[in-house]
Amino acid sequence: MSVAKKEYKRVTVKSLIEMKKNREKISMLTSYDYTMTKIVDGAGTDVILVGDSASNVMAGHETTLPITLDQMIYHASSVVRAAKRALIVVDLPFGSYQSDPKEALHSSIKIMKQSGGHAIKLEGGKEIKESVKRILNAGIPVMGHLGLTPQSIYKFGTYTVRAKEEEEAEKLKKDALMLERLGCFALVLEKVPAKLAQEVAESLTIPVIGIGAGNGVDGQVLVTHDMVGMTHEFNPRFLRRYMNLYEDMTAAIAQYCADVKSVDFPNKDEQY
Repeated sequence: MSVAKKEYKRVTVKSLIEMKKNREKISMLTSYDYTMTKIVDGAGTDVILVGDSASNVMAGHETTLPITLDQMIYHASSVVRAAKRALIVVDLPFGSYQSDPKEALHSSIKIMKQSGGHAIKLEGGKEIKESVKRILNAGIPVMGHLGLTPQSIYKFGTYTVRAKEEEEAEKLKKDALMLERLGCFALVLEKVPAKLAQEVAESLTIPVIGIGAGNGVDGQVLVTHDMVGMTHEFNPRFLRRYMNLYEDMTAAIAQYCADVKSVDFPNKDEQY
């Protein structure tokens, strides 16, 4: 039985809980700048993630590790100025929360005050329990992230699917329940078996957003630049490209260059 979709003028953490309760799937995409956010937000995306994936997508780094807290705040500020409807979640970057709960709180407060974001996201389970508690106690909404956690890439040594073995799967389930009990409003599961992801989603009252985690969860997230085909080297199984902007933009720019060289641009109608 289908459920009528509720229209939200502004999506909040409460809205996401309602969506899960009403079995309405949650759409989530990344954005890192004003212009892209105007499009992503205007199209009706529920949650915009200012991801530390900006380290790869915007700066060309091999991993998410190099991006700094101040750089995340710069990107988040640009997104916040453009978004009118979506909930804005900002990643805490590597090194800003893992070792010291006080630093985690300081980093979160700095993001919230300086960017105007609505919530923060951080990776990990039991290992970051005290940091999560301290951030939540300050009244800052927290989204968790389990499964493949890219900030730990050198620990894992690979971007392969996580929690395929029983021991790791059991830890993931315990960590998910712990994050819910602490007060996280949602959870991202990245690159875990679909059956496990569905089991976790059904065991929690908070929404579970998947990326490479099947369709049994409460919503999906993709990197926008991948989804619209601006990137072309990255081809994981979970990625669906809805456009091929890499080819379209390359052709358009090549045509522009040719028109400039041939003095076809600008023509008489395109000058003063």
